[in-house]
Amino acid sequence: MAMPNLVERYWTAEDVRALPEDGSRYECIDGVLLVTPAPVYDHNDAVGRLYVRLFALVERCELGRLMFAPADVDVSRGTMVQPDLFIAASGAGVRVRSSRDIGDLLLAVEVVSPSSARTDRDLKRRLYQRMGVHEYWIVDLAKRRLEWWTPGAERAEVLDSTMVWRPRGARESLEIDLVAYFAEVLDD
Repeated sequence: MAMPNLVERYWTAEDVRALPEDGSRYECIDGVLLVTPAPVYDHNDAVGRLYVRLFALVERCELGRLMFAPADVDVSRGTMVQPDLFIAASGAGVRVRSSRDIGDLLLAVEVVSPSSARTDRDLKRRLYQRMGVHEYWIVDLAKRRLEWWTPGAERAEVLDSTMVWRPRGARESLEIDLVAYFAEVLDD
């Protein structure tokens, strides 16, 4: 099967879903197609270890559903993204089973790689802020830091030792030792 022309057109979520499976991640923002190669193992390890740290708090505090890519977040006809991790809140009495059930994103997380850094820090950050995502974390393995964005922020809070997170609606906080987290991910 020949690969379709990937440029010079307005891409919709439906168009993106119709692309052949080839190991790349396909997303679109405002009709522009974004193509990211399959992540490296450190990237997957970073996502997995963060998921483990978040899961218990999300479940105990009934914050919503913690998901990891590939899982679509449909924003509009021409915008569909797949954050590396996200917490999707639903409407009252609705369990999030698809992107149509997402009422609100409490958290979106992207682990940057050389091929995604510009998109994650600029295009996706602006999108998540525009959407009103409560918090957006950018995990930078190379710099061993976490950039913490909120909807109205002009600059990220940059953390490299410890983060204490108490999401909206949570009865308790989660403390993440970032030095230990990065050491685990990078096998130090």
